[in-house]
Amino acid sequence: MRAISYRSFGGPEVLEYGECEDPKVGPDSVLVRVCAAGVNPVDWKCREGGLDRLLDAVFPVIPGWDVSGVVTQPGVSVTEFAVGDEVVGYVREDMLSRGTCAEYVAAPVRTLARKPRNMSFAQAAGLPLTGLTAYQVLTRALRIREGEVLLVHAAAGGVGSAAVQLALHLGARVIGTASPANHDWLRALGAEPVDYAEDLGEQVRELTGDGVDAVFDTVGGATLRRSEALLPAEGRLVSIADPEVVGLGGRYVFVRPDAEDLRRLGEFVEDGVLSVRVAETFPLERTAEAHRRSQEGHTRGKLVVTVDWGEADLGGAD
Repeated sequence: MRAISYRSFGGPEVLEYGECEDPKVGPDSVLVRVCAAGVNPVDWKCREGGLDRLLDAVFPVIPGWDVSGVVTQPGVSVTEFAVGDEVVGYVREDMLSRGTCAEYVAAPVRTLARKPRNMSFAQAAGLPLTGLTAYQVLTRALRIREGEVLLVHAAAGGVGSAAVQLALHLGARVIGTASPANHDWLRALGAEPVDYAEDLGEQVRELTGDGVDAVFDTVGGATLRRSEALLPAEGRLVSIADPEVVGLGGRYVFVRPDAEDLRRLGEFVEDGVLSVRVAETFPLERTAEAHRRSQEGHTRGKLVVTVDWGEADLGGAD
Protein backbone atom coordinates (compact mmCIF):
# COMPACT_ATOMS: atom_id res chain seq x y z
CA MET A 1 0.00 0.00 0.00
CA ARG A 2 1.01 3.64 -0.39
CA ALA A 3 1.59 5.61 2.79
CA ILE A 4 3.41 8.50 4.43
CA SER A 5 6.10 7.47 6.90
CA TYR A 6 9.21 8.68 8.69
CA ARG A 7 12.32 6.73 9.71
CA SER A 8 13.64 9.19 12.31
CA PHE A 9 12.36 12.15 14.28
CA GLY A 10 12.66 15.54 12.64
CA GLY A 11 10.94 18.26 10.65
CA PRO A 12 8.39 17.82 7.84
CA GLU A 13 11.22 16.90 5.49
CA VAL A 14 11.55 13.45 7.14
CA LEU A 15 8.11 12.47 5.81
CA GLU A 16 8.34 10.10 2.85
CA TYR A 17 5.61 9.01 0.43
CA GLY A 18 5.95 5.49 -0.90
CA GLU A 19 5.21 1.81 -0.46
CA CYS A 20 4.76 0.34 3.01
CA GLU A 21 3.83 -3.14 4.18
CA ASP A 22 0.10 -3.89 4.26
CA PRO A 23 -1.22 -3.99 7.85
CA LYS A 24 -2.14 -7.28 9.47
CA VAL A 25 -5.71 -7.50 10.75
CA GLY A 26 -5.89 -8.77 14.33
CA PRO A 27 -8.86 -10.69 15.75
CA ASP A 28 -10.42 -7.57 17.32
CA SER A 29 -9.63 -5.17 14.45
CA VAL A 30 -10.99 -4.32 11.03
CA LEU A 31 -9.14 -3.30 7.90
CA VAL A 32 -10.25 0.18 6.88
CA ARG A 33 -9.78 1.57 3.41
CA VAL A 34 -8.81 5.13 4.30
CA CYS A 35 -10.73 7.93 2.63
CA ALA A 36 -9.45 10.75 4.84
CA ALA A 37 -7.19 11.31 7.83
CA GLY A 38 -7.33 14.30 10.16
CA VAL A 39 -4.14 16.25 10.88
CA ASN A 40 -3.67 17.40 14.47
CA PRO A 41 -0.87 19.25 16.28
CA VAL A 42 -0.01 16.03 18.11
CA ASP A 43 0.96 14.48 14.76
CA TRP A 44 3.87 16.85 14.17
CA LYS A 45 4.77 16.83 17.85
CA CYS A 46 5.13 13.05 17.61
CA ARG A 47 7.14 13.40 14.40
CA GLU A 48 9.55 15.76 16.17
CA GLY A 49 9.99 13.35 19.09
CA GLY A 50 7.94 15.41 21.52
CA LEU A 51 6.08 12.37 22.86
CA ASP A 52 9.09 10.05 22.98
CA ARG A 53 8.91 9.94 26.78
CA LEU A 54 5.37 8.51 26.53
CA LEU A 55 5.26 6.39 23.38
CA ASP A 56 7.84 4.03 21.91
CA ALA A 57 8.45 4.60 18.22
CA VAL A 58 8.72 1.57 15.94
CA PHE A 59 10.24 2.93 12.74
CA PRO A 60 9.19 3.50 10.07
CA VAL A 61 6.28 5.35 11.66
CA ILE A 62 3.10 6.12 9.72
CA PRO A 63 1.65 9.29 11.30
CA GLY A 64 -1.98 10.07 12.01
CA TRP A 65 -4.62 8.93 14.52
CA ASP A 66 -7.85 10.25 12.98
CA VAL A 67 -9.49 8.34 10.15
CA SER A 68 -12.66 7.95 8.14
CA GLY A 69 -13.15 5.20 5.61
CA VAL A 70 -14.78 1.94 4.65
CA VAL A 71 -14.40 -1.49 6.25
CA THR A 72 -12.93 -4.02 3.81
CA GLN A 73 -12.13 -6.90 6.18
CA PRO A 74 -13.35 -7.63 9.72
CA GLY A 75 -11.11 -9.51 12.14
CA VAL A 76 -12.12 -13.08 12.99
CA SER A 77 -13.80 -12.10 16.28
CA VAL A 78 -15.45 -8.87 15.08
CA THR A 79 -19.24 -8.69 15.07
CA GLU A 80 -19.66 -4.91 15.32
CA PHE A 81 -18.80 -4.09 11.69
CA ALA A 82 -19.12 -5.69 8.28
CA VAL A 83 -17.58 -5.17 4.86
CA GLY A 84 -18.83 -1.91 3.37
CA ASP A 85 -19.58 -0.14 6.66
CA GLU A 86 -18.51 3.51 6.71
CA VAL A 87 -16.59 4.23 9.90
CA VAL A 88 -14.74 6.95 11.74
CA GLY A 89 -12.05 6.37 14.32
CA TYR A 90 -9.42 7.67 16.71
CA VAL A 91 -6.90 4.93 16.02
CA ARG A 92 -4.27 5.49 18.69
CA GLU A 93 -2.15 2.68 20.02
CA ASP A 94 0.31 2.84 22.91
CA MET A 95 3.19 3.21 20.47
CA LEU A 96 3.99 5.13 17.30
CA SER A 97 3.93 2.77 14.35
CA ARG A 98 0.82 2.14 12.24
CA GLY A 99 -1.01 5.41 11.73
CA THR A 100 -3.79 6.57 9.44
CA CYS A 101 -1.94 8.53 6.73
CA ALA A 102 -2.03 5.50 4.46
CA GLU A 103 -4.30 3.74 2.01
CA TYR A 104 -5.26 1.18 4.67
CA VAL A 105 -5.18 0.96 8.45
CA ALA A 106 -5.97 -1.93 10.79
CA ALA A 107 -8.18 -0.34 13.44
CA PRO A 108 -9.21 -1.99 16.74
CA VAL A 109 -13.00 -1.91 17.11
CA ARG A 110 -12.58 -0.09 20.45
CA THR A 111 -11.41 2.94 18.42
CA LEU A 112 -14.26 3.04 15.88
CA ALA A 113 -17.85 4.13 15.39
CA ARG A 114 -20.10 4.46 12.36
CA LYS A 115 -19.57 7.59 10.30
CA PRO A 116 -22.32 10.17 10.77
CA ARG A 117 -24.67 10.03 7.79
CA ASN A 118 -24.64 13.78 7.24
CA MET A 119 -20.85 14.13 7.08
CA SER A 120 -18.50 13.78 4.14
CA PHE A 121 -15.44 11.59 4.70
CA ALA A 122 -13.29 14.72 4.96
CA GLN A 123 -15.50 16.24 7.65
CA ALA A 124 -15.71 12.93 9.52
CA ALA A 125 -11.93 12.62 9.61
CA GLY A 126 -11.83 15.89 11.53
CA LEU A 127 -14.17 14.65 14.24
CA PRO A 128 -12.50 11.96 16.39
CA LEU A 129 -9.55 13.50 18.26
CA THR A 130 -11.00 16.99 18.55
CA GLY A 131 -14.51 15.82 19.36
CA LEU A 132 -13.41 13.21 21.88
CA THR A 133 -11.04 15.66 23.56
CA ALA A 134 -13.75 18.29 23.94
CA TYR A 135 -16.37 15.79 25.09
CA GLN A 136 -14.16 14.02 27.62
CA VAL A 137 -12.84 17.25 29.12
CA LEU A 138 -16.27 18.88 29.38
CA THR A 139 -18.17 15.91 30.77
CA ARG A 140 -15.54 14.10 32.88
CA ALA A 141 -12.82 16.55 33.88
CA LEU A 142 -14.63 19.91 34.07
CA ARG A 143 -18.13 18.46 34.56
CA ILE A 144 -19.72 21.53 33.04
CA ARG A 145 -23.23 22.29 34.33
CA GLU A 146 -26.05 24.37 32.96
CA GLY A 147 -25.70 28.07 33.70
CA GLU A 148 -21.94 28.02 34.29
CA VAL A 149 -19.48 30.31 32.52
CA LEU A 150 -16.69 28.53 30.62
CA LEU A 151 -13.57 30.10 29.12
CA VAL A 152 -12.18 28.16 26.12
CA HIS A 153 -8.73 29.03 24.80
CA ALA A 154 -8.01 28.85 21.05
CA ALA A 155 -11.75 28.55 20.54
CA ALA A 156 -11.51 28.78 16.74
CA GLY A 157 -9.28 25.69 16.47
CA GLY A 158 -10.38 22.11 16.09
CA VAL A 159 -10.69 21.21 19.78
CA GLY A 160 -11.79 24.71 20.75
CA SER A 161 -14.64 24.95 18.26
CA ALA A 162 -15.90 21.50 19.26
CA ALA A 163 -15.74 22.52 22.93
CA VAL A 164 -17.71 25.70 22.22
CA GLN A 165 -20.52 23.81 20.51
CA LEU A 166 -20.73 21.02 23.08
CA ALA A 167 -20.53 23.37 26.07
CA LEU A 168 -23.37 25.47 24.67
CA HIS A 169 -25.39 22.28 24.26
CA LEU A 170 -24.73 21.51 27.93
CA GLY A 171 -26.20 24.89 28.84
CA ALA A 172 -23.03 26.84 29.59
CA ARG A 173 -22.20 30.40 28.64
CA VAL A 174 -18.99 30.27 26.60
CA ILE A 175 -16.25 32.89 26.25
CA GLY A 176 -13.57 32.02 23.71
CA THR A 177 -10.10 33.40 23.05
CA ALA A 178 -9.14 33.85 19.41
CA SER A 179 -7.42 36.27 17.08
CA PRO A 180 -9.68 39.13 15.98
CA ALA A 181 -10.01 37.63 12.49
CA ASN A 182 -11.92 34.70 14.03
CA HIS A 183 -14.23 36.68 16.32
CA ASP A 184 -17.17 36.78 13.90
CA TRP A 185 -16.96 33.02 13.41
CA LEU A 186 -16.99 32.45 17.17
CA ARG A 187 -20.04 34.66 17.50
CA ALA A 188 -21.73 32.57 14.81
CA LEU A 189 -21.02 29.47 16.89
CA GLY A 190 -22.59 31.14 19.93
CA ALA A 191 -19.46 32.10 21.88
CA GLU A 192 -18.41 35.53 23.15
CA PRO A 193 -14.93 36.24 21.75
CA VAL A 194 -11.99 37.90 23.50
CA ASP A 195 -8.39 38.45 22.40
CA TYR A 196 -5.26 36.68 23.69
CA ALA A 197 -3.80 39.99 24.93
CA GLU A 198 -2.23 40.46 28.35
CA ASP A 199 -5.41 42.18 29.50
CA LEU A 200 -7.34 38.92 29.09
CA GLY A 201 -8.61 39.15 32.65
CA GLU A 202 -10.00 42.63 32.10
CA GLN A 203 -11.72 41.57 28.88
CA VAL A 204 -13.37 38.60 30.56
CA ARG A 205 -14.50 40.59 33.60
CA GLU A 206 -16.02 43.23 31.33
CA LEU A 207 -18.25 40.47 29.95
CA THR A 208 -19.04 38.61 33.15
CA GLY A 209 -18.69 41.22 35.89
CA ASP A 210 -16.47 38.67 37.64
CA GLY A 211 -14.47 35.66 36.54
CA VAL A 212 -15.53 32.29 35.14
CA ASP A 213 -16.49 28.94 36.63
CA ALA A 214 -14.14 26.83 34.52
CA VAL A 215 -11.29 27.13 32.01
CA PHE A 216 -10.57 24.76 29.11
CA ASP A 217 -6.97 25.46 28.08
CA THR A 218 -5.60 24.30 24.72
CA VAL A 219 -2.63 26.72 24.59
CA GLY A 220 -0.58 26.48 27.79
CA GLY A 221 2.20 28.78 28.93
CA ALA A 222 1.36 32.36 29.82
CA THR A 223 -2.22 31.99 28.62
CA LEU A 224 -2.76 29.16 31.08
CA ARG A 225 -1.16 31.06 33.96
CA ARG A 226 -3.30 34.15 33.34
CA SER A 227 -6.39 31.96 33.44
CA GLU A 228 -5.88 30.91 37.06
CA ALA A 229 -6.68 34.41 38.31
CA LEU A 230 -10.11 34.29 36.65
CA LEU A 231 -11.28 31.34 38.73
CA PRO A 232 -12.88 31.30 42.19
CA ALA A 233 -11.46 28.98 44.83
CA GLU A 234 -13.80 26.18 43.70
CA GLY A 235 -13.21 26.84 39.99
CA ARG A 236 -11.99 24.11 37.66
CA LEU A 237 -8.97 24.36 35.38
CA VAL A 238 -8.05 21.78 32.72
CA SER A 239 -5.31 21.88 30.11
CA ILE A 240 -4.64 19.54 27.20
CA ALA A 241 -1.49 21.48 26.25
CA ASP A 242 0.56 22.08 29.40
CA PRO A 243 1.19 19.58 32.24
CA GLU A 244 2.15 22.53 34.47
CA VAL A 245 -1.58 22.95 35.03
CA VAL A 246 -1.27 20.37 37.81
CA GLY A 247 0.92 22.78 39.79
CA LEU A 248 -1.81 25.39 39.44
CA GLY A 249 -4.35 23.05 41.03
CA GLY A 250 -5.86 21.89 37.77
CA ARG A 251 -5.89 18.71 35.70
CA TYR A 252 -3.96 17.64 32.63
CA VAL A 253 -6.01 15.53 30.19
CA PHE A 254 -4.81 13.32 27.33
CA VAL A 255 -7.68 12.08 25.18
CA ARG A 256 -8.30 8.33 24.96
CA PRO A 257 -10.06 6.21 22.32
CA ASP A 258 -13.63 5.40 23.33
CA ALA A 259 -16.09 3.84 20.90
CA GLU A 260 -19.14 4.83 22.93
CA ASP A 261 -18.03 8.46 23.23
CA LEU A 262 -17.39 8.51 19.48
CA ARG A 263 -20.83 7.06 18.81
CA ARG A 264 -22.35 9.79 20.99
CA LEU A 265 -20.47 12.45 19.04
CA GLY A 266 -21.91 11.00 15.85
CA GLU A 267 -25.39 11.46 17.29
CA PHE A 268 -24.60 15.08 18.12
CA VAL A 269 -23.52 15.61 14.50
CA GLU A 270 -26.66 13.98 13.10
CA ASP A 271 -28.83 16.02 15.48
CA GLY A 272 -27.22 19.29 14.39
CA VAL A 273 -25.56 19.97 17.74
CA LEU A 274 -21.99 19.60 16.47
CA SER A 275 -20.33 20.32 13.14
CA VAL A 276 -16.78 20.15 11.80
CA ARG A 277 -15.39 22.87 9.59
CA VAL A 278 -12.73 21.66 7.15
CA ALA A 279 -10.23 24.46 6.66
CA GLU A 280 -8.16 22.76 3.96
CA THR A 281 -7.59 19.34 2.41
CA PHE A 282 -4.34 17.86 1.07
CA PRO A 283 -3.78 14.72 -1.00
CA LEU A 284 -1.92 11.97 0.84
CA GLU A 285 1.35 12.65 -0.94
CA ARG A 286 1.30 16.25 0.37
CA THR A 287 1.01 15.32 4.06
CA ALA A 288 4.25 17.17 4.82
CA GLU A 289 2.58 20.38 3.62
CA ALA A 290 -0.37 19.70 5.91
CA HIS A 291 2.05 19.29 8.84
CA ARG A 292 3.70 22.61 8.00
CA ARG A 293 0.34 24.33 7.85
CA SER A 294 -0.62 22.86 11.23
CA GLN A 295 2.62 24.08 12.78
CA GLU A 296 1.88 27.63 11.62
CA GLY A 297 -1.15 27.64 13.94
CA HIS A 298 -4.23 29.87 13.74
CA THR A 299 -6.14 27.43 11.52
CA ARG A 300 -9.90 27.93 11.59
CA GLY A 301 -11.24 24.40 11.69
CA LYS A 302 -9.56 21.18 10.60
CA LEU A 303 -6.77 20.18 8.22
CA VAL A 304 -7.43 16.88 6.46
CA VAL A 305 -5.41 14.50 4.26
CA THR A 306 -7.42 12.64 1.63
CA VAL A 307 -6.92 9.42 -0.31
CA ASP A 308 -8.45 9.51 -3.78
CA TRP A 309 -10.28 6.24 -4.51
CA GLY A 310 -12.35 7.79 -7.30
CA GLU A 311 -15.83 6.96 -6.04
CA ALA A 312 -15.60 8.40 -2.50
CA ASP A 313 -17.32 11.72 -1.82
CA LEU A 314 -14.77 13.65 0.20
CA GLY A 315 -16.75 16.86 0.32
CA GLY A 316 -15.10 20.13 1.37
CA ALA A 317 -15.32 23.00 3.79
CA ASP A 318 -18.61 23.84 5.40
